[in-house]
Amino acid sequence: MQIHNLMSSLAVSLSRNFVIFIFIFCLAGNYVLNYLATRPKLATFVTQALIQLYARITKLGWFDCQKDEYVFRNVITDVTRFLQDSVEHCIIGVTILSQLTNEINQVSATAFFSEADTTHPLTKHRKIASSFRDSSLFDIFTLSCNLLKQASGKNLNLNDESQHGLLMQLLKLTHNCLNFDFIGTSTDESSDDLCTVQIPTSWRSAFLDSSTLQLFFDLYHSIPPSFSPLVLSCLVQIASVRRSLFNNAERAKFLSHLVDGVKRILENPQSLSDPNNYHEFCRLLARLKSNYQLGELVKVENYPEVIRLIANFTVTSLQHWEFAPNSVHYLLSLWQRLAASVPYVKATEPHMLETYTPEVTKAYITSRLESVHIILRDGLEDPLDDTGLVQQQLDQLSTIGRCEYEKTCALLVQLFDQSAQTYQELLQSATASPMDIAVQEGRLTWLVYIIGAVIGGRVSFASTDEQDAMDGELVCRVLQLMNLTDSRLAQAGNEKLELAMLSFFEQFRKIYIGDQVQKSSKLYRRLSEVLGLNDETMVLSVFIGKIITNLKYWGRCEPITSKTLQLLNDLSIGYSSVRKLVKLSAVQFMLNNHTSEHFSFLGINNQSNLTDMRCRTTFYTALGRLLMVDLGEDEDQYEQFMLPLTAAFEAVAQMFSTNTFNEQEAKRTLVGLVRDLRGIAFAFNAKTSFMMLFEWIYPSYMPILQRAIELWYHDPACTTPVLKLMAELVHNRSQRLQFDVSSPNGILLFRETSKMITTYGNRILTLGEVPKDQVYALKLKGISICFSMLKAALSGSYVNFGVFRLYGDDALDNALQTFIKLLLSIPHSDLLDYPKLSQSYYSLLEVLTQDHMNFIASLEPHVIMYILSSISEGLTALDTMVCTGCCSCLDHIVTYLFKQLSRSTKKRTTPLTQESDRFLHIMQQHPEMIQQMLSTVLNIIIFEDCRNQWSMSRPLLGLILLNEKVGRPNPSGWVKLTLIRSDPRTRAQSHILQMNKGYSGRAGVWGPRPGMAVDCMRKLAWHLPAP
Repeated sequence: MQIHNLMSSLAVSLSRNFVIFIFIFCLAGNYVLNYLATRPKLATFVTQALIQLYARITKLGWFDCQKDEYVFRNVITDVTRFLQDSVEHCIIGVTILSQLTNEINQVSATAFFSEADTTHPLTKHRKIASSFRDSSLFDIFTLSCNLLKQASGKNLNLNDESQHGLLMQLLKLTHNCLNFDFIGTSTDESSDDLCTVQIPTSWRSAFLDSSTLQLFFDLYHSIPPSFSPLVLSCLVQIASVRRSLFNNAERAKFLSHLVDGVKRILENPQSLSDPNNYHEFCRLLARLKSNYQLGELVKVENYPEVIRLIANFTVTSLQHWEFAPNSVHYLLSLWQRLAASVPYVKATEPHMLETYTPEVTKAYITSRLESVHIILRDGLEDPLDDTGLVQQQLDQLSTIGRCEYEKTCALLVQLFDQSAQTYQELLQSATASPMDIAVQEGRLTWLVYIIGAVIGGRVSFASTDEQDAMDGELVCRVLQLMNLTDSRLAQAGNEKLELAMLSFFEQFRKIYIGDQVQKSSKLYRRLSEVLGLNDETMVLSVFIGKIITNLKYWGRCEPITSKTLQLLNDLSIGYSSVRKLVKLSAVQFMLNNHTSEHFSFLGINNQSNLTDMRCRTTFYTALGRLLMVDLGEDEDQYEQFMLPLTAAFEAVAQMFSTNTFNEQEAKRTLVGLVRDLRGIAFAFNAKTSFMMLFEWIYPSYMPILQRAIELWYHDPACTTPVLKLMAELVHNRSQRLQFDVSSPNGILLFRETSKMITTYGNRILTLGEVPKDQVYALKLKGISICFSMLKAALSGSYVNFGVFRLYGDDALDNALQTFIKLLLSIPHSDLLDYPKLSQSYYSLLEVLTQDHMNFIASLEPHVIMYILSSISEGLTALDTMVCTGCCSCLDHIVTYLFKQLSRSTKKRTTPLTQESDRFLHIMQQHPEMIQQMLSTVLNIIIFEDCRNQWSMSRPLLGLILLNEKVGRPNPSGWVKLTLIRSDPRTRAQSHILQMNKGYSGRAGVWGPRPGMAVDCMRKLAWHLPAP
């Protein structure tokens, strides 16, 4: 245990101080190898710690030389002696290679570069990974395959634990090689499973050799099932090699061998009873279509037999719905991609999908219906509870089901009619058991979900009138079921069935309601014949009727309420649909009666959380859009609409006017009210309507919002809605905040904004120490909203901020000083750890550096250094918005500094301001900050895959010129040195040549024109080796 702890501590220590100890740890690496070689039977955890230490040493020293030799790159040679000894030694050698491959592939390991390379751990990682890939990885892969062939040919005794361990380590090594991030583009493996493995061209020989692929299929059939998942994982990666690795003939041959191997597994499926094997094999099947075209698959000799076997396997898997449910995704993905390719396949060979896709569709539908009774009977977990998984599967089924749609529709009609008839009979029977009713409701829930999915899978260019008529048949049945269930809501309702209905309505809305839908569709003809719904307006009336019914009966059920209101919100966005909606009497009823009396979710429920009121914002956003259609300048109509909100504000004001009041009631009333107002403010994006809202709320009710912040600043459930409302009010969306030239309202609005930011900011800073797991909810979220609020106010172009100082108004200064206080209370790490906070901070900082540099220049040195450090860190952020904002901030700052420096050298009657002079002095005292940011920008432009090169180039020239003025006298030489240190390979000389071409020593500036700096950087990029 002491050795293990020592090795772990040593690994961390060397990661942080590696530059100092190159020679020492070169010796340490050799010592570790010798120690392992002489003690092959150490405890596993000790051996693992030593191997990890060696891998870390090798990675960090990959580019370090002694006497022109890369001392840490002789890995294969060093490990060969282990492979030539006993089985125990061989296991150690293979484990070293496996751990090293994994270590170099992991970006996280370079987090320990923080002191050796403070700005570019990712750049350093990619250089090491690319070099390792080019120099060693293929040799390691070849070695592992050869060892696997030897092991396979020796009939290993897997009862021998050592041989068992050797085979396992060999498979892990091979998988690590195939799973390597070859071109530096891989994200989290769990985020996208269907990716392409970017095998280098130099590996072609290994994959053109059919024995490589055959090796793993042979291993699968010859080793115990416990090893098979790793073998299949390797096959998954091999099946995913990039298409461009082969020419057409080679790809066809490779695919033929791959399909033959899959066929052999399907013909001998005994091992697939193991869940891990089954899961990996499903992944392998999915890769068949993700990486190859249907036109290529059908040309494989055994395609007819293979597609039959895959279909049978899929049907069997779907029927056993309780076995490995997460693996179904890959099977459905395969069939979804196959079905989607049918219109585009040009091969003359039959694809036979018209035979097998209906079987897959039927298996999925019937298995889900049959599962309902078993789940209810045995109390099993219901898949319908996982709406995300259900929706994912339905999205896949929507494409599969539209293939041979006549068969899908006929099946759905048959099953729906059977279940609906049985359900209706049970409801009419006095002796029906609740279990029987629940079973039928569960079956109908699945059918409604599936009908919505297949309707949503309609593709306009591939659909026919006959298919639209079939959609009409399905829609009629769902609407008839809805009428039946709605009639029973006063007595009982089924939440899952209601959610399925809402999913169906959403799919129907996307396809058949909107400006682009042909109203002559045969779907509408069928609706007219059966239900008397002659046009889109009548269908919209059904939508609104269902929405009102849900809000009436399901107002206390948050999932149904939120999805219902989202449906209403989506309907209110369409240009034509919103105008048709306004003419409906039901919509006019909503506009005139939006009170808790008619909509229970608008009431005060003391049993629910304050966060449950979020859906009210969605409701009032939709109502606001509907109101705006015919509002114009009708102030009477607006006042009538606002009556319920006026009454609520007056009630809160009455509570605040007394010394004792029910705090919980006041909180709930206020939170609900401000959420309502935020929805209205968001919807009112025209000047006329927004001015009505502004004049209604200011000055009458603004003090109430300020009072709420004073009282409940420590309760984010109250302050967050209030702050968000204020942030929305000051947001000049669509130029809605346009005040008359004689109006002071812009200044008055900013005063209120400043007052709220100052009130909240000063009080939130008194909270003291906040637990790490609660710091965002209790503190940082409110601060983030304040930053967004201030940014919106400063960039709204409706306030002349010069008048504040001119007339001695401290509103602007108070807001900016509060911003600084809040900023300094946040650790640097938190600025980038919380995405919403980082985006709001950097966008605000961009506005401040653009329009308020005099304020920035007047800050204390430690504050300026904090801000500059945050910019430096933000330049390397993964979020492109943050990175771009930092470039803009930096450009504004260096431009300001350079202008001030230029002015200071000229004879002027007006001297520099005190703030400007102090800012220059601070930068001259800390030239390393400019140098660090210049180094950061240069490294990103030259060495990284820069996604926003134009933004990065903006501050570049200013940084170089400024570095000469306040930092080093020879910026060209320093930049050259930086490049050499960043890339210690032989191409450093080419970088220097390019630098000499771009830099003009006579003038001390970059070239004859400003763009020369950027051009030089681009030329440098061409001289770098490919990643």
